Amino acid sequence: MSVRTHDQVSLGEELPGLTLHVDRATLVGYAGASGDRNVIHWDERFARSVGLPDVIAHGMWTMGAAVEVVTSWVGDPGRVVDYGTRFTRPVVVPYEEGADVEVSAKVTSLDEKTRRAVVDVTATCAGEKVLGRCRVTVQLD
Repeated sequence: MSVRTHDQVSLGEELPGLTLHVDRATLVGYAGASGDRNVIHWDERFARSVGLPDVIAHGMWTMGAAVEVVTSWVGDPGRVVDYGTRFTRPVVVPYEEGADVEVSAKVTSLDEKTRRAVVDVTATCAGEKVLGRCRVTVQLD
């Protein structure tokens, strides 16, 4: 896919949504890649002992996976010039079924001079927002 140009983007444009499935195997793989082997991400007995409902996904996995809705749309992950979010709720990952994170996004700002777009991202799991103030700035051609 080619990189989006400023002329191809419109204010208020809704990006194609994305469903991200996460299961225990995903969490183990992410733990190995990131070095974050916190027990709350793989041992449900421990997670529950510290007040969590079950094992939870790594916040940084959630953040990194959610931005895919923007990087796929813009055509190049290197076009992300700023990305920030707040973690509002954990993604609970039950052993048998895992969890689905639903991601949607919308262009909320478009600057003709800098050729940059700001995209607000919404990520939910089980009907609850898991990321808040999730905003991505991308450089367009």
